Amino acid sequence: MTNFSKNQVNFYTASENDDGQRLDNLLTRLLKNVPKSFIFRIIRSGEVRLNHKKVAFSSKVAVGDVIRIPPIDIKIFAEKKSSPKISSPQLEILYEDEYYLIINKPSGIACHGGSGISFGIIEQIRHNYSALKFIELAHRIDKETSGVLVMAKKRQALVKFQELSLSGQINKIYLALVVGNLADDKRNVKAPLYKYLTADGERRVRVDNQLGVFAHSIFSVVTRYNNFTLLRANIKTGRTHQIRVHLQHIGYPIAMDEKYGDFAINKQLTKTGLKRMFLHASKLEFIHPITHVALKIEAPLANELVEFMHGLE
Repeated sequence: MTNFSKNQVNFYTASENDDGQRLDNLLTRLLKNVPKSFIFRIIRSGEVRLNHKKVAFSSKVAVGDVIRIPPIDIKIFAEKKSSPKISSPQLEILYEDEYYLIINKPSGIACHGGSGISFGIIEQIRHNYSALKFIELAHRIDKETSGVLVMAKKRQALVKFQELSLSGQINKIYLALVVGNLADDKRNVKAPLYKYLTADGERRVRVDNQLGVFAHSIFSVVTRYNNFTLLRANIKTGRTHQIRVHLQHIGYPIAMDEKYGDFAINKQLTKTGLKRMFLHASKLEFIHPITHVALKIEAPLANELVEFMHGLE
């Protein structure tokens, strides 16, 4: 374990195991118990430097890069942090081998700590798998979204999964209950998405033909209910909040989406028993990039979503 001084500036040279990792994720691993919100702050302020330059927290690190880390007393953070406990039911493991751990993430738990959240899924997993030298999120899904979530146990597995994702070789299927009755059985949506921050500093996304980046979603009707439609969403690009914003854009917001939904209907839904956003990462299909086995990982819908649909019948 790397020791960092609380009395003087620290310098860390990236190893082969760090190659290609985001700066914020690397620092989270190196600075045990230090909240991600603190790590974001020291990167934004320029106290952290990469090869003597101020960089963004999403910058990628290469072998041999030198990272300047300010004096930091890690023990203080360790003392402040209580023993981690999983606040949700036992995490459901869908698949595991020596390269990947795939779980059915519950709604309401962030993938990682930060922005006021000290303990997310990856922190829980690292606590449960403390003997592992390496485990990282291979991708992310929103805090409010449940379903298939992949973590890599080796650097090689992480890089190869990300390569598959970038080349479009991973089939991602979601289930979403939307407000309204979609007339056509299948709808292709190609609308560029632009990420921005609100005045309060919250991340948001909107369709923007000038500033946005290409995003493609395919929505297919599974079941029609009275004023609601259960859709299967197949995303061809993996943009932030893509499904949520695309559905809002075509006039069918996701039930209980607190950022992009129909707030009046959401209020009514809360009274009828739906307490969370109805968006679920139901299936992930890909060829294992190391063992070359075809994987089809499916996550069942949470009981509360199944019960709510039964009430619509």
